[in-house]
Amino acid sequence: MLIEIRNLTKQFRKGEETIKPLDDVTLDIDRGEFVSLMGPSGTGKSTLLNQIAGIDRPDSGTITVAGTEITSLSRSRLARWRAENVGYIFQTHNLIPVLTAYENVELPLLLLPFDRAERRRRVQIALEAVDLVDRASHYPRQLSGGQEQRVGIARAIVADPTVVVADEPTGDLDTATSNQILDLLQRLNRDLGTTLLMVTHDEQAAEIAGRKLRLNDGRILEAEHSLEPAGSQADRK
Repeated sequence: MLIEIRNLTKQFRKGEETIKPLDDVTLDIDRGEFVSLMGPSGTGKSTLLNQIAGIDRPDSGTITVAGTEITSLSRSRLARWRAENVGYIFQTHNLIPVLTAYENVELPLLLLPFDRAERRRRVQIALEAVDLVDRASHYPRQLSGGQEQRVGIARAIVADPTVVVADEPTGDLDTATSNQILDLLQRLNRDLGTTLLMVTHDEQAAEIAGRKLRLNDGRILEAEHSLEPAGSQADRK
């Protein structure tokens, strides 16, 4: 089991009201699974994603990823763990406009103990995976929206993370480009064994995942399995 979530609860105060986006959630995710998280806005999808990515902490409960209980790590150790183990795909790309595609992809590696040659090798592999080697020297303003998102995906996988999380990765794209990005995510999961968790409002996008989770009022209401996990196809960390 790659990810073990036990009795996870997160709540916020909004005026006199207490909002509980996660309410005693327990969930297991296997290595190599592609999981989609669906549900209405405000039902805890992105909150759960950020908990698994180590971006936010729960009020109670535990998350263990590849044997490390991340909910018990100090702030500095959690930041280090996140740099080494999590790739994040954003809805709005979040590319740095003054950096080339190559430099944007390389950025996460600067936080890790890789020399220049190793960084170059990893960036090359990541750009090849998203079919953008010929755009390596282009700046974001010179790329289409789909190409920008592919750069974002390359950045997310360049450090060979334990898990990749995607928050509405096709939310800002047209239908044709969205389908290209979804095909790419499916290929990364199928061919490389990448463990993927994707938040989406799109039923069609959710269908490409091997497992669908539906969240409502902070609880998992439904889990569907449609494909075998890809983890057996590639021995990943």
